[in-house]
Amino acid sequence: MSIETSDAEYWRVALTDDGDSFAAVFDRHQHRVFRHSLALVPTFDDAKDVVAVAFLEAWRKRSSVRFVDGSLLPWLLVTATHAAQNISRSARRHRALLDRIPPSPDMPDPADSFDDGPAMAALRSLSQNHQNIVTLCIIEGLPVAEAARVLRVPPGTVKSRLHFAKKALATQLEHHRPPSTLTEAIEWTHR
Repeated sequence: MSIETSDAEYWRVALTDDGDSFAAVFDRHQHRVFRHSLALVPTFDDAKDVVAVAFLEAWRKRSSVRFVDGSLLPWLLVTATHAAQNISRSARRHRALLDRIPPSPDMPDPADSFDDGPAMAALRSLSQNHQNIVTLCIIEGLPVAEAARVLRVPPGTVKSRLHFAKKALATQLEHHRPPSTLTEAIEWTHR
């Protein structure tokens, strides 16, 4: 039967600049603090920020944090609650400020003219199977064998789809390719 090391014991070692001990406390409580925070703030990203603030504050106040029965979790949850209140209050103030700014009648909203660009348009024109292959192998950098396992197809299928997808993308993007020589540059500007 093994006795689990308490947060207080890890913390005592962490105070000697042992990052592994701090990481052990973080790993032990990050998910619980995140779930707690998620219920208190408007967005998923805000909850991640709350977790970061709680652990940053724990380290910043490392010599004065309080443990309950050897656990840092109660202190972290209270700190997360305060951080969540601050983030929510800041978000409300930001929204209120934006609501007070009158829209400019002369200027169009940049979001209305947002364009993903030719690369995204070319990618979207591919079949879903080819999009998956490009995403996994080119964008995410997975090896062919790993992509094959993820997609549950033979590696040869991944290779052939990748070849076809690259060829289709090259064809669609050829006229968007920047010039590589002075002659091409002159021709490109006269299109």
